Amino acid sequence: MAMAKSSNSNDIEAMEFETALQELEGIVDLLEIGKSSLKESVGLYERGIALKKHCDKILESAQLKINQISCDKTDSE
Repeated sequence: MAMAKSSNSNDIEAMEFETALQELEGIVDLLEIGKSSLKESVGLYERGIALKKHCDKILESAQLKINQISCDKTDSE
């Protein structure tokens, strides 16, 4: 059974959105299969939560930038 990478927040923080999302999808697949030990499953789940939070943070930042651009465009018209 493949083990998740350690839950090092530094490696997650350095990830681009697409990389983090791909790893998160892989973790979901592993958990759905259900062949991991309880300890492995808990580790995968913890890493998945950290990846989800990272993806959410990136998406929120992108949304703020889009909103700013939209406001700037409206103000200049």
